[in-house]
Amino acid sequence: MQNFDINVILDTYIIPWGLNIIFALLIFIIGKYVVSLVTKLIVKLLNRSKLDSILVDFIASITKTILLLFVLIAAMDQLGINTTSLVALLGAAGLAVGLALQGSLQNFASGVMLIIFRPFKSGDFIEAAGISGVVEKINIFSSTLKTGDNREIIVPNGSIYGGVITNFSARDTRRIDMIVGIGYESDIKSARDTLQSLIDADDRILTDPEPLIAVAELADSSVNFAVRPWVKSADYWSVKFDLNEKIKLAFDEKGISIPYPQMDVHVSQEASQ
Repeated sequence: MQNFDINVILDTYIIPWGLNIIFALLIFIIGKYVVSLVTKLIVKLLNRSKLDSILVDFIASITKTILLLFVLIAAMDQLGINTTSLVALLGAAGLAVGLALQGSLQNFASGVMLIIFRPFKSGDFIEAAGISGVVEKINIFSSTLKTGDNREIIVPNGSIYGGVITNFSARDTRRIDMIVGIGYESDIKSARDTLQSLIDADDRILTDPEPLIAVAELADSSVNFAVRPWVKSADYWSVKFDLNEKIKLAFDEKGISIPYPQMDVHVSQEASQ
C-alpha cells in the first residue's frame, strides 16, 4: 500500500512538476541566450547605421528587457502559473508608473527625438529653452550646456524639444547684421568708402557672398547704413567686436559724426513782479 502511494505521488506530482521545472529552466536558459544573440545583432545593425551611441545603448537595453520579459512569462506559463493575470498586473503597474512619471516620460521621449533627428550635436552653440550655450552632453532625460561665462546648465529635454531651437553652429558661415548711423551733416560717400575699406582690410570677411553696405533708413536724427558682411561661424563675434571698434575710430579720424540721443532743456524764468 505504501509503495502504491509513493508511485501515485511520483506519477501525479513529482515527475510532472519535475519535468515542468526542467522545461521551464530550459526555456529560460535557451531564451536568455537567444535574447543575447538578438540584442548583439541589433547593436551591430544600429552601429552600421551610424546612430548615436546613446540611442544604440538605449534601444538595445529596451529590446533586451522586453524580450527577457517574454521569456520569463513563457517559463512561468510552463510551470502552470496563470500568466494572463500577471500580464494584466504588469500593464496596470506600467500605467500607474507612467502617470506618476509623466514629466519624466516627456523628457525621455524628447531625448529620443533629439538623438534620432539630431537638431544639434555636442560642441554646437545653440539657443533653446531660453538658454544659450555650447552643448556638452545629450542624455536621455536632459542635456548639458556650457554658457559663455563657464556655467554648466542642465536643461530638461522636454523644454528643449518643445520649443524653438536655434543652432548657431549648424552652418559654416554667418552674416553679421550691423546698423551704423551717421549725422545728416556728414558726407555719405565718405562714410560708405570708409566702411568699405574697413571690410576690405579684414581677411576674415568673406568675399562670397559679397558684403552689403547700403543706406537702410533716413531716420529722425541719423542716416543709417546697413552693414552686412559674411564670415565663418567661428569668427562671428570677434569680427563683429573688431568692426564696432574700427568703425568708431575711423569715423572719428575722418570727422564723420555718429549721432546719439540728446535732450535740450530750456529754462524760462518769468520776470519778477
